[in-house]
Amino acid sequence: MPEEYVDPASSARGSKLASNFTVSLTFDRRLYKHEIKTSIAHAKMLGAENIIPLEDSKKIISGLKIIESEIKSGEFVWKEDLEDIHMNVESRLYELIGDNAGKLHTGRSRNDQIATDVRLWVKDACVDLIKECKNLQLSLIELAENNIKTVLPGYTHLQRGQPILLAHHFLAYFEMINRDIQRLQQVYRASDIMPLGSGAISGVPYPINRKMVATELKFSKISSNSIDAVSDRDFIVEFLSSTSICMTHLSKLSEELIIWSTEEFGFVTLSEQFTSGSSIMPQKRNPDFAELIRGKTGRVYGALFGILTILKGLPLAYNRDLQEDKEGLFDAFDTTLSCIRTANGIISTMEINTNAIEKAMKSGFILEHSRYMKHYLFKIMLPVFLILCVAWYVLWIPTHKYETRLNTSIIALLALIAYNFVFQDDIPKLEYLTDLDWYILLSYVFCCIPVFISITSSKLGTKNQKNIINANKFIKKWGILTYFVVAFAIFKVL
Repeated sequence: MPEEYVDPASSARGSKLASNFTVSLTFDRRLYKHEIKTSIAHAKMLGAENIIPLEDSKKIISGLKIIESEIKSGEFVWKEDLEDIHMNVESRLYELIGDNAGKLHTGRSRNDQIATDVRLWVKDACVDLIKECKNLQLSLIELAENNIKTVLPGYTHLQRGQPILLAHHFLAYFEMINRDIQRLQQVYRASDIMPLGSGAISGVPYPINRKMVATELKFSKISSNSIDAVSDRDFIVEFLSSTSICMTHLSKLSEELIIWSTEEFGFVTLSEQFTSGSSIMPQKRNPDFAELIRGKTGRVYGALFGILTILKGLPLAYNRDLQEDKEGLFDAFDTTLSCIRTANGIISTMEINTNAIEKAMKSGFILEHSRYMKHYLFKIMLPVFLILCVAWYVLWIPTHKYETRLNTSIIALLALIAYNFVFQDDIPKLEYLTDLDWYILLSYVFCCIPVFISITSSKLGTKNQKNIINANKFIKKWGILTYFVVAFAIFKVL
């Protein structure tokens, strides 16, 4: 290296305090893949458009690939005095290819460069999170399929409300995660806009080919306003908003599993992989992993509020405040990714305690259901049955007593109609027929049969007494049996 070589960042260094305060290398070094990818695409374009000699473009690309290999292998020496990822890469490029390294900066600024790097990173982050979300969904589906017939109390206000399927309950989280995936897909689309070529604020004085670079970097769109392009961080806000909502769902799931794993509930037993013991209370298994998911949710919320606070007072265009957009972004991604994976592990390894669930179903919740059933049984079904007994008593009245038979059967029918008006207020008004409704309709049908028989007997008269008696016997035997069978079936359903 020539003795006259001067570190390109040296002019930016002040006191040690100033240098340490402004350094961002500790966190933005993780952008190295995207930094080098962006630089290679830019160098290719500069050479293809004859903005720099093609040979210099090839040297730059070759040097960048060496740097990427060094970083991957751990051989690269990071220098905090060079402040950030850009200067570390550029400095090493100077060491490898000499002054030609300076040509890489032709037609771009660190402002549009970092904006491009972060957008590429967010796109990759969305892909990773979506993949893990889908894995969690598969575990929820498997859990639902394995417990398709398990019924448990459904809660509102943490009070037992209605019986629900365990599968139905966990598939509610499937829907939540599905919306998380949709939001991350939207973030991906919002990030899929290339700002490179915007320069520091108002473009660059070179005939650059932005479409070529966008194609190389797999951006579907190119930014249309250079001022907005270098200052826009809405896509980070959207990303952190999406991860915050996702963490909300994971926290809700964790809270339920924590409650359900208590001895008071005992609905689930969490795997030892995702619990811990107590040094002083050996009988305990603590749901530490679920608790940590619940606790880490606050970290992701904090990142969202952090970026909103940074952006709320910034004038256009780029300001150094935007350097602070990445720590929270990276931490939120790492936290959310690990929490999704952990939640997946908890779901896929936990045991469902069906005995405890069945016990819960037999306690107060079901007793309440039984109380209503007793109300319907003794105040509706039994009186209706007694009225029918009166109606069918006609069949035991001698066949020649036509008037008595007819009067008795009609009185029974009128009694049923009248009583129907009495208990209607106790029956819910629904758009469909309930089993109780079918029982009442059946009772009307069987109450009308004695009326029909009585009228028919009176019309046939004494000449057909034998036929009337035979018909009477047939109906007494099979009619009553049919009623009891159907009524019992309805009762069992109820």
